Amino acid sequence: MPFNIPIFLTWLRVALIPLVVGVYYLPDHWLHTADRNLAATLVFIVAAVTDWFDGYLARRWNQTSAFGAFLDPVADKLMVAGALLVLVQLGRVNAVIAFIIIGREITISALREWMAEIGARKSVAVSSLGKIKTAAQMIAIPLLLFHDPLFAGFDTHLAGELLLWIAGVLTVWSMLYYLRKAWPLIKEKSGVMD
Repeated sequence: MPFNIPIFLTWLRVALIPLVVGVYYLPDHWLHTADRNLAATLVFIVAAVTDWFDGYLARRWNQTSAFGAFLDPVADKLMVAGALLVLVQLGRVNAVIAFIIIGREITISALREWMAEIGARKSVAVSSLGKIKTAAQMIAIPLLLFHDPLFAGFDTHLAGELLLWIAGVLTVWSMLYYLRKAWPLIKEKSGVMD
């Protein structure tokens, strides 16, 4: 297993996930609700920044690796799923939208793994639609974690909820896009007829 700064940053992101979740399980006399929200938001933002930074450094320093390519999306999915589960438990996110987002991630991960096994992984490479969906999620989740008004009454919860529903729509759209691209190979390998 290679070890370099980009992989260290990815491991750091994995290590930060329990902190986002765990801050809500601290005793009340340690942190008040507003402090928990702020702490979880800041930790999530640091984790999200490492997501961008590890990929940038890996490409810039030519330190890409098969292990890094495996670990990076796993860390991303764990980060989003962990935060969404906390937000569902706190009553800030509808369980249906969380299920759609997490279910899509599982489906597309399985599809990519299967496509890699048959040598066609590039058929389901990350699209610009997927990147927009990820950006919407990565902005929505900290807003929902923060939850309190910001800057003269800016409703972070409402803005986060709206962005998460946009991410949900893009999630379904991008999943259908990937499945449509993979469908000819799925038919060919499974003997499905039109």
